[in-house]
Amino acid sequence: MLQGYFKRNNLSFAEKLRSLDFMLIFLILLLGIISVLAMYSSERGVFSYYSYNHLYRFSIFFGLFIIISFFKIQIWYRSSYIFYFIALILLLIVDSFGIVASGSKRWINLIFINLQPSELMKIFLILFLARYYSKIPIHNVSSLKYILIPFISFLIPVFLVINQPDLGTAVLIAVSGIIVIWLAGFRMKYFIYSTFAFICLMPVGISLLKPYQKARILTFLDPERDPLGAGYQIIQSKIAVGSGGIFGKGFLKGSQSYLDYLPEKHTDFIFTLYSEEFGFIGSLILLIIYALIVYRITKIGYNAKNNFARLFCFGFASAFSVYVIVNMAMVLGLLPIVGAPLPIMSYGGSSMLSVMIGLGIVMSCHIHNEDNVT
Repeated sequence: MLQGYFKRNNLSFAEKLRSLDFMLIFLILLLGIISVLAMYSSERGVFSYYSYNHLYRFSIFFGLFIIISFFKIQIWYRSSYIFYFIALILLLIVDSFGIVASGSKRWINLIFINLQPSELMKIFLILFLARYYSKIPIHNVSSLKYILIPFISFLIPVFLVINQPDLGTAVLIAVSGIIVIWLAGFRMKYFIYSTFAFICLMPVGISLLKPYQKARILTFLDPERDPLGAGYQIIQSKIAVGSGGIFGKGFLKGSQSYLDYLPEKHTDFIFTLYSEEFGFIGSLILLIIYALIVYRITKIGYNAKNNFARLFCFGFASAFSVYVIVNMAMVLGLLPIVGAPLPIMSYGGSSMLSVMIGLGIVMSCHIHNEDNVT
């Protein structure tokens, strides 16, 4: 028996290769190819700055994803707190030495990439909480003794990110943390009480928002109130999506993006460009790809032999779904415009890096499924 345990914890390189989830790898590669084509289209059919950088980053980070996959799951378990505190320190560094762009201080210049630590925090918070809850019995999860640290662990980065200011990413970090707490077995009645308290305090929270954040909420409620100003982006986005129809206008034939009616088409609004060119059918195919990725991650979590891997996979799958839903709902006018990139599709090194790290940890959980984390 000891010999079998030793063998499971010391897989050869060939065994690790055979253990890869090749369907998940195929889906990620397919999504990467679609994203490069969309980026190419955003530059009017010219392989230029954004297209080149997006392809370069996807290639590098996909390689990183494969490398991370081979790491033993014990490494992620034992270093989860370290990664969280590294991300927290980077957020503090941003406050003092960060790069200011468009009125926000969110990035650190690392020469080869402008790193946005808040994107890394989305993943490392899930890792932190998965480790924290992995050894706590489910009947103790809701006790005050065990709930204080998890709530502090996501409230601190949330306030740091709000201060940048980046309300959209702060909300996504909070959602990531709350998802894992809920998955760990936190009692539903406390979530109901918290939701009721949140609704009651919403007027106070809105009064503390910055003017541009209040404008986004008002624009969401009535985009036509300022069609050439705050409402311009969402109006043009809806026009582009609607003009795609069932089958789309065709690759490189999107009029809204080619005539520059659509701002930020390579970042948060990349889905709008894609939807205009490939229509409802193309958008449905993209949604199916995302759904299959979430399904594969969830399946790996379901088959996990330890609570740490299970919590991380379920937490990351849920958070990944939220990122997709929020971005698509935002560009369709169903949610206020926030800084929420579409995973892998949107231009942005930090977002892609964090998603690939998360996928790499998921694959590590799959390859080393039989391993004990302690």
